[in-house]
Amino acid sequence: MRRTIVHMDLDTFFVSCERLLDRRLNNRPVLIGGTSDRGVVAACSYEARVYGVHSAMPMKMARMLCPEAVVIRGESRTYSKFSNDVTEIIKEYSPLFEKSSIDEFYIDISGMDRFVQESYLWSKELREKILKETHLPISFGLSTSKTVSKVGTGEAKPNNHINIESGNEIPFLAPLSIKKIPMVGDKTYHKLRSMGIEKVRTVQEMPMELMERVLGKNGQVIWKKAQGIDNTPVVGWSEKKSISTERTFEKDTTDMVKLRSMLIAMAENLAYQLRNSNKLTACVTLKIRYSDFQTYSKQKRIPYTSLDHTLIAIVLDLFDKIYERRVLIRLIGVRFSNLVGGTYQIRLFEDSEKLIKLYQKMDYLRNRYGKNAVKRAIGMDVKTIGGMNSFNGQAPNLIGNE
Repeated sequence: MRRTIVHMDLDTFFVSCERLLDRRLNNRPVLIGGTSDRGVVAACSYEARVYGVHSAMPMKMARMLCPEAVVIRGESRTYSKFSNDVTEIIKEYSPLFEKSSIDEFYIDISGMDRFVQESYLWSKELREKILKETHLPISFGLSTSKTVSKVGTGEAKPNNHINIESGNEIPFLAPLSIKKIPMVGDKTYHKLRSMGIEKVRTVQEMPMELMERVLGKNGQVIWKKAQGIDNTPVVGWSEKKSISTERTFEKDTTDMVKLRSMLIAMAENLAYQLRNSNKLTACVTLKIRYSDFQTYSKQKRIPYTSLDHTLIAIVLDLFDKIYERRVLIRLIGVRFSNLVGGTYQIRLFEDSEKLIKLYQKMDYLRNRYGKNAVKRAIGMDVKTIGGMNSFNGQAPNLIGNE
């Protein structure tokens, strides 16, 4: 059966949400992010992009490029609510969908032509329903794979749609910049440009072995994507996905220094796993089991984030609120839930460019030299950060010694 994949993306999502709340922002250049000079642009309107502004740019530079722009700090809770409204509509009408980020969705409607008039018509009707009920502009691409559909959405924007019929994937991709292909970041792009590769057509005409020789396994993947070949499945979205870790002590304890150090190490490790999996959490839960086996837990809903310092502060605050019996503790656990796909852009409102780069460097060192290569000093004496760890509903697997 021929695959039919829809990729839907909310246009300038943060800006669109702010414009729904304040119509005076319509048709004006808008910047959303940290309002100080040390802040970073989380999102910007198309009117601001004309001046060369883009997301992740230092706010100070963005203001210099576009001095007439309206700068808004933004509120993640507001964006999460609008995102959930769209999710509920898609969930109601779609047989299988994947929420890959706060404003991006993949829908697998393979075989639906048996039950509806046409897949493209069904997709347009779903888009119209989202527009009517949320008033948020949204674009989509329809094709036989996730890659081609995502590229198609980018070409259809703003607030439009496109259908790449089966067999037209190669001619559709051929004239586009190689940077349009997912997985081609700045470093890969510059490497390909140094080889004289600018358009997707050039990669399509190259032997796959040459791409693999230059870029390793990624070269093979990029070559296939350039041909429109992508069998990656749409993974059913579930709100119940979570990541967690627990620690049962060999000897019950009330050592506050030890307990707080353990919680910091656990939160730091889980936050790193989130970032490494391109995930963000919106709910933090702390669990305590006392020596008499009475168990208590407390959770807090938060704006989407994956940053250590934010999550550690919340975990410690929950511990201070829940630890009231002052008796020996047998077990402690930390869980992050309500996960969505995404990276730093959702939690840029108060974080400086320097801080974001620090996290990127720390994660690079951990990925290269092991997860214990970089850690906070307070957690250096923690030998084991926990018993069982589970992610996205998969079977738990033991976390080794620190």
